[in-house]
Amino acid sequence: MSQPPSRLHRALGVRGATVVGLSAMLGTGVFAVWTPAWGLVGGWLLPALLLAAGVAILNAVSTARLAMVHPDSGGAYAYGRLRLNRTAGVVAGISFLVGKSASAAAAALTIGVYAWPGQERLIAWAAIVVALAIDLRGIVRSTRVNALLVAIVIAVLAMVVVIGLASVPTGTASSAPAATPVTVGAAAGLLFVAFAGYARVTVLGEEVRDPARTIPRAMTLSFAVVLGLYAAVGLTVALLAGRGLVLGPAPLESVVALNGSSTADVIVRVGAVLGAGSVLISLLAGMGRTLFAMADAGDAPRALAAVSSRSVPHRAASVVAVLAAVVVLAGQLSWALALSGFSILAYYSVAHLAAWTLAAGQRPPRLVPVLGLAGCVAVLGSLAVVALGGDLPVG
Repeated sequence: MSQPPSRLHRALGVRGATVVGLSAMLGTGVFAVWTPAWGLVGGWLLPALLLAAGVAILNAVSTARLAMVHPDSGGAYAYGRLRLNRTAGVVAGISFLVGKSASAAAAALTIGVYAWPGQERLIAWAAIVVALAIDLRGIVRSTRVNALLVAIVIAVLAMVVVIGLASVPTGTASSAPAATPVTVGAAAGLLFVAFAGYARVTVLGEEVRDPARTIPRAMTLSFAVVLGLYAAVGLTVALLAGRGLVLGPAPLESVVALNGSSTADVIVRVGAVLGAGSVLISLLAGMGRTLFAMADAGDAPRALAAVSSRSVPHRAASVVAVLAAVVVLAGQLSWALALSGFSILAYYSVAHLAAWTLAAGQRPPRLVPVLGLAGCVAVLGSLAVVALGGDLPVG
């Protein structure tokens, strides 16, 4: 089966596309989201994580099927435009850009929280500049950088789990926040941000070899690895917080502090910086390709459809970097995570509607887009109720 023509360079195979998915997930969420999520639901942290994972799996199935039929840059923006109407596509595109600008800001702020507490914004802006410079060198180079960062982050997370499980104190469990269905949904919305990158490869559709084969395999592999790691880290955090550990803005640093090792503390800080940096690079790449696709279709200024000599949509990439830098001005990590979760769940809602319209043999089982849409709406609604009610924990 021939591939549709592309103005971008099809360079990514299964391994490279899997690295894109891993690098998009292993960073911001796993290093930052546990503090606000625990503050909402306490001991219900793992059920909230499973709810987030369930919604993410349904989203993955719908977007994978869509990507097999429409291997174009833009993800749900392209699917909504092609399968539904222009308005749906634009809603998805705007939701993606807003949500991922918040995600990029959260990634940059996570770097600041771990690298230089008290100077989070300054460090965040510097990180965005560096990530943009790497992205502008081309997708192959940025994927190679991400592969190294992913390996380091996995090793760091394994160390955190080992140290944490060896440090669980004995005695009576400490008090924890009382969970309700709404707070569990809101916590799932925050935790969902940590999974959202599994579909990042779909917005790079014009840079993937054999998209119908590569994209579903890469999404499945990256999600399976991340789910296992998050479950291990989430269990560790829940055990320790339930026994009295106070989680700070850098929760995994709080975990290794129980060991009293300055070396472990430095390793976690470095791992967080590299992990969030990997996510930031991948985010800017995905955001830039979506804005490029919107500009190419006339839904954004045409000037942003320009491609550099390295086959990179450099103007679009630069614009989304500026958007992320603007969100950093808020300076509040938990609010950046909440905005990201809300917007990206809206984005996937459009994807499920588009998946419903696929022809027999192409679409997923009908229950997938139905449950996926219901899950997205329920979780984003819970997140909105908590955030607008002023009950979102600081973290």
